[in-house]
Amino acid sequence: MLIKTASDIRSSEITSKHDYLNRRQLFAAAGGLLLAGPGRAAKIENVKKSPFSTTEGVNSVTDATTYNNFYELGTSKADPARNASRLKVQNWKVKVEGLCNKPTTFDLDMLMKLAPMEERIYRMRCVEAWSIVVPWIGYSLSALLKAVEPNAKAKYVAFESFYDPANMLSSAAGGIEFPYREGLRLDEAMHPLALLTFGMYGETLPNQNGAPVRLITPWKYGFKGIKSINKIRLVEKEPPCTWKMTNPSEYGFYSNVNPQVDHPRWTQATERRLGEFSRRKTLMFNGYGDQVASLYTGLDLRKNY
Repeated sequence: MLIKTASDIRSSEITSKHDYLNRRQLFAAAGGLLLAGPGRAAKIENVKKSPFSTTEGVNSVTDATTYNNFYELGTSKADPARNASRLKVQNWKVKVEGLCNKPTTFDLDMLMKLAPMEERIYRMRCVEAWSIVVPWIGYSLSALLKAVEPNAKAKYVAFESFYDPANMLSSAAGGIEFPYREGLRLDEAMHPLALLTFGMYGETLPNQNGAPVRLITPWKYGFKGIKSINKIRLVEKEPPCTWKMTNPSEYGFYSNVNPQVDHPRWTQATERRLGEFSRRKTLMFNGYGDQVASLYTGLDLRKNY
């Protein structure tokens, strides 16, 4: 089994401060944060190590912050870091509503205090057949969902990203409809591996990585990890998802990492880890099968891709 208790490595030892380029300023005084000056990230305090971490080597901060998919900030991998200042995170709020007993609009301070912060070193696999290992900081999404108390009709969780048409790409320029939308089945969203994420490498998320709050589901392809979330809705039916709406023949609702189901334009059987030249075999569920395979018992994963 590949998921083991994380070794007691300090985040500062994973990569040097010198490498931490293109970082962001947090514009809200949130509990557990030390605010930094312009262009700098803020340290997240009181973070415990998580038993869900992999012991694989971690990619550098430069890898993680300069090679990104974030179409609102540009369609090339380098664009999001270059255009990171276009994302404004002042007075951030996340509205959680729909089929729940306690709909709530959370400010960032409320959200970050909802549950203890953990560092989880997760493998990430992008649908374009590259991968990366990153120490993310957050807590299980289930903590937020339990706080709003989904009712018996709730079967899915719908997510929506912040969108500012005055400062971000238009839908026509980005080639996808904005705001960005994603969704999970409720049981997937309640799984402890699903991480509501506020930081990486010991500090707050850079804008290009989805500041100030995003989703990480490490057994799914990276585009399911919606960035800069500001709306969450509990719903009864499968919600619309941006890439499935854009091209349903290539992108399905489940988007589980599956080396046996190729993308129509490239193989998914192998991948290239950022920073490496050789390719490696892709693992079913990105190596998290022991934890999540039971969610899909009886489901044909070739048809439900």
